[in-house]
Amino acid sequence: MNELLEWMEYIEDNRQQTKVRHKLKDIIVIVLFATLANVDDWVEMEYFAHYHEEYLKKYIELKNGIPSHDTLCRVFGLLSSEVLQQLYQKWQELLNKNEGETLRKLICVDGKTMRSNKRKGGKPNHIITAWSREDGFSLGQKVVNTKSNEITAIPELLEKIRIKGHVVTIDAMGTQTAIAEKIRSKRGDYVLSLKENQKNLYEDVRLFLNEESEKKKLRENGKYKKRVEKAHGQIEIREYYQTEEIRWLAQKKEWKGLKSIGMEEKTIQKDGIERKEYRYYISSLKEDVELFSRAVRGHWSVESMHWHLDVTFKEDANTTLDKQAAENLNIIRKWCLSILKMVEIFRPNLSMKKKRFVISMNPAEFIEQVLNF
Repeated sequence: MNELLEWMEYIEDNRQQTKVRHKLKDIIVIVLFATLANVDDWVEMEYFAHYHEEYLKKYIELKNGIPSHDTLCRVFGLLSSEVLQQLYQKWQELLNKNEGETLRKLICVDGKTMRSNKRKGGKPNHIITAWSREDGFSLGQKVVNTKSNEITAIPELLEKIRIKGHVVTIDAMGTQTAIAEKIRSKRGDYVLSLKENQKNLYEDVRLFLNEESEKKKLRENGKYKKRVEKAHGQIEIREYYQTEEIRWLAQKKEWKGLKSIGMEEKTIQKDGIERKEYRYYISSLKEDVELFSRAVRGHWSVESMHWHLDVTFKEDANTTLDKQAAENLNIIRKWCLSILKMVEIFRPNLSMKKKRFVISMNPAEFIEQVLNF
């Protein structure tokens, strides 16, 4: 933490310095620590800082006392999200500086709307995140006005992050030729979900992979993987098929680097009733059903992160209207989620929500445990 605090001293502060009473570092630390400690709005953050002022002074100066909730919100509305994201990434680099890169990582890209960040007649922030499944960490994000703008925003986000050697997964909205080309131009691989927004391609892949003779051949040739899981009172059987036999595919040349297609067939058994779900994919991966299945299954991690923003951090209930402040709070929440995933406090296997509650009971003790992990 001390290394990170030193790095904070060099953050560019665009405020008019003659009127500045509270250091930017002080504001960021208050918001970060308060968010870890189960605090979700600006007023509560001010109260948190007043109550734990002596503890906070271990890390920050607070020369002019505790900033008001209006000041906290206003400064976060002025702070560049690029700068805050860099700070988040610096923290991750400090954690990983002695680790090798032996595993091909999954970079899962998906969008989420901040539903309460909306003025009358306006539109809320819709934030696209590139989430590293293995690190539990946001590599970057981009704000757009509507979900439909994901198509143009995803290539811009991918341009800003390092994807070389890794596998990018995106849902059907992002299955676009320009996005596939961007990933390959940056020497990454892709697994892209197919739905009827790519109707002809979807139908061709669906009909081919649902041929029983083709499925049998893939099973016999080791291009198949099966997993059985028990969850929510039901049994889920996941079967994965992948093949490079795509010379027949009319659209092959339209997709940069396309090498294989695949399918997930999920059978759900509950109370004696069975139903099936099918998902289809195009990919730049060569036949490697282990990696393909990991990519398909791993995309849930970004959806899980979005779930935590709503359930653990109550993001959709937060009514911060300033777009910039809301985006920066989104980065802080992701940062806190990354921290909470890493640590065990009080007792093993606590949920993220319970960890925040425990920290709120004694921040001076438990935040210290978190920072010294």
